[in-house]
Amino acid sequence: MFAVKVPKREAEKTRRKLIELGVLAKSYSVKREGEFILFPVTGPVEGFEIVEAEFEKTKRRPHSYREVVEVPEEVRPLLPSSFDIIGDVAIIELPEKLMPYGKAIGEAILKVHRHIKAVFAKGSKIEGEYRVRELIRLAGERRTETLHRENGIRLRLDVAKVYFSPRLATERMRIFEKTQPGEIVFDMFAGVGPYSILLAKKAKLVFACDINPWAVRYLEENRKLNKMPNVVPILGDVRKIAGRIEADRVIMNLPKFADRFLREAMLSVKDGGIVHYYGFGPEENLFFEHEAKINGIAKGLGFHVEFLDERKVRPYAPRQFNIAIDFRVLK
Repeated sequence: MFAVKVPKREAEKTRRKLIELGVLAKSYSVKREGEFILFPVTGPVEGFEIVEAEFEKTKRRPHSYREVVEVPEEVRPLLPSSFDIIGDVAIIELPEKLMPYGKAIGEAILKVHRHIKAVFAKGSKIEGEYRVRELIRLAGERRTETLHRENGIRLRLDVAKVYFSPRLATERMRIFEKTQPGEIVFDMFAGVGPYSILLAKKAKLVFACDINPWAVRYLEENRKLNKMPNVVPILGDVRKIAGRIEADRVIMNLPKFADRFLREAMLSVKDGGIVHYYGFGPEENLFFEHEAKINGIAKGLGFHVEFLDERKVRPYAPRQFNIAIDFRVLK
């Protein structure tokens, strides 16, 4: 086939030009001949030295585990199109009919995604005071601790002992962009610190509370790992801490039960301070019930609220969404 022959020093510039012209034969591998590079092309290209050469077909790596996994055809449509990646650990939700093929699915994920070292299936819903779930090992290393990177910070955690969702990375960055330098922040349900560590880059002080001792242990480690001495980890029930902190900004990332802690949030925020509230809502009525509860608690305390922003964060279940409401508290 036809090839463009150029000296090695001109290879990158030539490659970009051939792509721009739409003549680079991408299904074939580039070839090296001494001090020259040969690019496979679809036909003669004006302005370049053209030679004839034989090229090997490019070996395309599969993009999805579904391309390589071996399962019966009747269950193939049930294969999930996505899964969570936390550090080098993958967590996938499998329908019951796919569980007998869990090992094959896990090994396929490891084969396609080389940076993943362990694969687990969700064995239960998130439950209990610590918001954790049972995990079933499918393939890879026998460990659940990992180091996760997002938004320029590092977070060490054990996916079997603490709650963590990588799907909230964009939402965490949204709050970071709203945070002003020098603020005092109260992260009411901090976990291992994905909000706290990130916001500490701007905030003067971040009080980070969680009732799970494992979460606070990792929070302590992550504070040191990211060199954030202005994060103050607090182990305990947030109801015993509320009112003792006066924050400019309060984070309420506990969507299933956040409405039960609205009073504590409002008592912990300064006059004019902002609360970032998270909840779950049905598609046909995303915000109304949450707004009513927020207004009701504020009225009972003699406060007023000003709603600043409402948004869908992500789908949670069929016709259900994780939602965010930002509001200002006026005392």
